[in-house]
Amino acid sequence: MGQLRAAVRARHYSPRTEQAYVAWVKRFVNFHGRRHPVRLGAAEVQAFLTHLSERRRVSASTQNQAAAALLFLYETVLGRRLATAPGGVVHAKESQRLPVVLTRAEVSAVLRELRGVPRLVALLLYGSGLRLLECLRLRVKDVDFGRGEIRVRAGKGGGDRVTILPAAGRSELEQHLARWRARHARDVASGGGRVWLPGAFEVKAPGAAAEWAWQWVFPAARTHVERGTGELRRHHLHPSAIQRAVRDAVLRARIAKRATCHTFRHSFATHLLEAGYDIRTVQELLGHHDVRTTMIYTHVLNRGGLGVRSPADMLP
Repeated sequence: MGQLRAAVRARHYSPRTEQAYVAWVKRFVNFHGRRHPVRLGAAEVQAFLTHLSERRRVSASTQNQAAAALLFLYETVLGRRLATAPGGVVHAKESQRLPVVLTRAEVSAVLRELRGVPRLVALLLYGSGLRLLECLRLRVKDVDFGRGEIRVRAGKGGGDRVTILPAAGRSELEQHLARWRARHARDVASGGGRVWLPGAFEVKAPGAAAEWAWQWVFPAARTHVERGTGELRRHHLHPSAIQRAVRDAVLRARIAKRATCHTFRHSFATHLLEAGYDIRTVQELLGHHDVRTTMIYTHVLNRGGLGVRSPADMLP
C-alpha cells in the first residue's frame, strides 16, 4: 500500500483518486483470501470484476474505476502488464444518462428551505456552476468581488478556470467573510489561524498559512492539531454537512426528483443554454475539456421534446 500511495502521489493524482485506488486494492486482496497481488494475475482480476458486476451489481462506472485501480497497481506499481480481452481485463460499457435538472422555480424553492452557510454554498453551486468540493476548497484570494469572478484552482483533472460570481450572493458572501475575518484575527492572536497550503508552497512561504488571503472561504467550525508539526489548523467545511442540508431542503420543498448538490451544477448549465448562451461559453465556465461532455445538457433543455409540439396538443 505504501508503494501504491507513493506512485499515485508521484503522478500528482488527487487525494480522492488515491483513496479510491487504495480502497479497491484492499477489496481485491480480501476477495482473494488476502493473498499478495504478486501471486495473482489477470484471471483473478477478471474474477473480481465479474463478482462486482454479477453479485454486487455495481454500475459500469464503478466497475471501470475498480479496473483502473487494479491496472494501475499491476502496470505501474508491480511492473506487470495484464492480458487484455478476450479472457483478460475488460472495461464495462457505460451508458449515457441524462442529468437531473431543476427548474428555476424548484431551485428557488430549495434555496428558501436553506439557511446560513449551506444556503450560501448552494447559491454558489447554482450561480457559478461549481462542484461541491471546488466550492468548499475556495480560498479568500480566489473570490474577486471587483471583477465579479471566482477562480477555481486545481479543479477536476487538475486544471484552473474562471467562472462567474453571482451578484445575488455577493452581499451575503461579503458579510460571511467579514465575520470569519474577525474570527481569524482572534485565532492568529491565540497562536492558531493556519491552514494547509498546496504542494511545497508552505516551505517557500512559511508565513502564508496564517495570511487572510489563503484562508478557506468556508472554514470548519472546529480546529485540529496537524500531525507531525503539532500546529493548530483549521480545515474547510466537510462536504457531508452541505449534502445533508441540501437533501433535507429538497424533501421539505417536496420536489419529486433525486436532487443533490451536483444537481445545482447541472441546472446552472441547462439554464444558461436555455437563456441563449453559446455552448462553448458554458463549456469554459464548467471546466469541461471536451465540448461533447457539455452537449449532454442540450438533451434536457426546457423545450418540450427537443422543441417538437406533441400531436396530442394539436387535436381539435
